[in-house]
Amino acid sequence: MKRSKMIRDTICKRLQNSKCKTVWLIAILALVSCQQDKVSQNEAAKEDGLSIRRLPNASRPRNVIFILSDDHRFDFMGFTGKVPWLETPNLDRMAREGAYFPNTFVTTSLCSPSRASILTGLYSHTHTVIDNQAPAPEELIFFPQYLQKADYQTSFFGKWHMGDASAHPRPGFDHWESFKGQGAYYNPTLNINGKEVKYEDSTYITDLLTEHSLKWLKKRDKDKPFFLYLSHKAVHSNFLPAKRHMGDYEDEEIIYPPSYNTSNQPVKGKRRFNAPDLKGEASNSKPYLQDEYYGDGRMPDWQKMQRESWHGVDYMYHGRTDFEEFFKRYCETLKAVDEGVGEILEYLDDEGLAESTLVIYMGDNGFSFGEHGLIDKRHFYEESVKVPFLVRCPGIMEGGQTIGKMIQNIDVAPTILEIAGIQKPEHMQGMSIMPILKGEEIAWRDRIFYEYYWEYSYPQTPTMHGVRTDRYKLIRYHGVWDTNEFYDLKQDPYEMNNLTASSEHQDQIKQLTSEIYDWLEETGGMQIPLKRTVRPHSGDHRNRGLY
Repeated sequence: MKRSKMIRDTICKRLQNSKCKTVWLIAILALVSCQQDKVSQNEAAKEDGLSIRRLPNASRPRNVIFILSDDHRFDFMGFTGKVPWLETPNLDRMAREGAYFPNTFVTTSLCSPSRASILTGLYSHTHTVIDNQAPAPEELIFFPQYLQKADYQTSFFGKWHMGDASAHPRPGFDHWESFKGQGAYYNPTLNINGKEVKYEDSTYITDLLTEHSLKWLKKRDKDKPFFLYLSHKAVHSNFLPAKRHMGDYEDEEIIYPPSYNTSNQPVKGKRRFNAPDLKGEASNSKPYLQDEYYGDGRMPDWQKMQRESWHGVDYMYHGRTDFEEFFKRYCETLKAVDEGVGEILEYLDDEGLAESTLVIYMGDNGFSFGEHGLIDKRHFYEESVKVPFLVRCPGIMEGGQTIGKMIQNIDVAPTILEIAGIQKPEHMQGMSIMPILKGEEIAWRDRIFYEYYWEYSYPQTPTMHGVRTDRYKLIRYHGVWDTNEFYDLKQDPYEMNNLTASSEHQDQIKQLTSEIYDWLEETGGMQIPLKRTVRPHSGDHRNRGLY
């Protein structure tokens, strides 16, 4: 509550000197109310404390291995057929022996916010880690802390990248191995339980993390259940495959997405000029209106401009890489992750632990490869917001399932707590998928909500909020003069025909807009976060080096 008190005290001082006391009083009530909503969510976690409530009639707690990759989009796995020559035999095995959820979404498609949602079961505006620089509030509780209370032995290996760039041990883990920020693919430095260890001789990070994870599993206390969180650096750019995989896909043909050129059209801008010495099409012409302005498919201006930027196909990473090389190195970098999954599954089989161990494989966010002329993530298009999600636990579920229900990253924490026999804390906003895995009929969400907040370092992507049902998607932008977007995903799966101006869909758009605000109001998300950023631009080539 210290933060809300500080805001209240600051405004009260101004109130004493203000001639407009009524206005300031309204400001106090509004600001403090919004702040208290957000603080109360996080303080609810503190009130839950680390006391746990056991589920009645819970079976013996099972072991859990959670494997998280970075920037792995939902359909880049061999069994999906998206990339005909991509080989992921061990992820294919997980789908064959477990369950594949093709409709898995993150609430914010960015590393730190998504990782915070996985660990807390909360939306980004609730846990407040809304970008890769935002600090993690001290009052946040990570779900492995509850597992420790339930006598689990817990471990973390790999990329943390949440709250700050340091690699120091975080709460919830008995054993800790991590690296600073994004780390390095070759010759990394790990913080192992508080001590820095430097690796050389072309040590490859994906292999190292898998090796250390298996070493911990072999030395664990076999009388206790375990939780292992393996968080890979791969496949984050700049992509560097293991040496044994470099060039494996060099001769393969790249298939460009259907929406590759939606942004390949001009931003029309201003048409009228008042000064007689400035020549336009005609000084008294009417401004461009509606579709005449936005062009084919009514694509937003930000998308057209981002095409020529750090995150666009026409100026990728400011001209430092080629699209086809980028694509192939990504797929080659994924191969070591897949091999590591296979090593862990093989260990579980050899030790007789497969039946008693839940294994989850997931990506922290999706990734664009030319869709809408973009690369990277952040936006609410399908390839950005959807992630791979595979689950295997032969002891509780049948294999070979494809489950179409919409799940989110906020569901990970409640799911793992349930299989550990722990009741979900009341402050968590996600839901356990365990009943779905067991084939039980339960009430489930029929839409998901999305949020992303503009970043100083990468200003090409605006703040946005959205909602997606099983058929429709609405994207609303904030703080930028542009068109919103509305898609019929059944008729337009590649999101190429924006229907936001369609007369027959206006009632539906109005209803979904109301639902976005209902969601934000109910979860304390009606404030746009702002933080101090006093540094030169880096990802903005138009203003690079300027404050």
